[in-house]
Amino acid sequence: MTTLEKSGPAPIESHPDLVKARLPRWAPSVVGLIAVSFAALCWLLGASLAGAVVLGALGYVVALTSWSAIVEGRRGAVDRLVTSLVWGSFAVAMVPLAWLLGTAVSRGADTINVEFLTYEMRNVIGDAQGGIYHALIGTLLVTITAAIISVPIGVFTAIYVVEYGKRNRLAKVVTFLVDVMTGIPSIVAGLFALALFVLLVDPAYRSGFAGSVALSLLMIPTVVRSTEEMLRLVPEDLREASYALGVPKWRTITKVVLPTSFGGIVTGVVLAISRVIGETAPLLIVAGVADSVNTNVFSERMQTLPVFIFNQYSLATDKSRAYAWGGALVLIVLVMALNLIARIIGRIFAPAKG
Repeated sequence: MTTLEKSGPAPIESHPDLVKARLPRWAPSVVGLIAVSFAALCWLLGASLAGAVVLGALGYVVALTSWSAIVEGRRGAVDRLVTSLVWGSFAVAMVPLAWLLGTAVSRGADTINVEFLTYEMRNVIGDAQGGIYHALIGTLLVTITAAIISVPIGVFTAIYVVEYGKRNRLAKVVTFLVDVMTGIPSIVAGLFALALFVLLVDPAYRSGFAGSVALSLLMIPTVVRSTEEMLRLVPEDLREASYALGVPKWRTITKVVLPTSFGGIVTGVVLAISRVIGETAPLLIVAGVADSVNTNVFSERMQTLPVFIFNQYSLATDKSRAYAWGGALVLIVLVMALNLIARIIGRIFAPAKG
């Protein structure tokens, strides 16, 4: 009795024609080094720095793609080309951001000290020490008040559109209006708030609350859209399981849907706050200018950091420009801190995977 040996497909290693040749791992590094050398040579020969960088980048893309076409074939060359273009676009996008941060740090870091953060500008003349304390307090109060106005309206609107307004014409109209509000210029929001309080209160009325109303017009669309997306990410199976147990719709929303999407909603709210915290035009119109601390958002003018920066730079003196850059750096740090908080909150409250 003979034993028949089962013959299977030969391993890939025995078919070299099926294995495409690949460039060595060090190939992009070598080509990059050559491209940098070529750019430096162009710069030394008289080309501008920007022109030399562009020539070096083009040389890198052409050289790596051509080498890949020779060794790896057409598909490999296209892959190398697209990868290079993606990384190049990323680098171009990072240039203005890095330039902005570098300029703000270089011009504003020397201005920031304890006195700058704890002094106000009341009775500050000449080289007397002043600071942004009143503007910091005003920014925090105005922004928090705007969030108190915007978050409930935005979240409840999103809940209606997603949970109650399916295949509803009113929900479609609301969604369209929210999209339109997203593109409203900030100056228009400020003019609307000014007209509103001129009609309701007094033509000379200026306060932090009026500024909060203007900012809320800019925050609400962002909160609505981000909350909508988070609510739509909640699996429909969770809702159906809750309904199957006899849980009413409102309780399903509060106990199942909102807790599941809470991290994303909070992230969207924080990002909306960081989007409006740097607005200048509406606050300049309706909140006004002040040189001292005002903790009452419903009465008197209130200074904010963006308006402080605008006013200081308008004075066109060495000290005022230094103060403007110092305030700008503080504002950038605030926005970065808010975005970092949003990321942390989103990671903490994100639903468990698996």
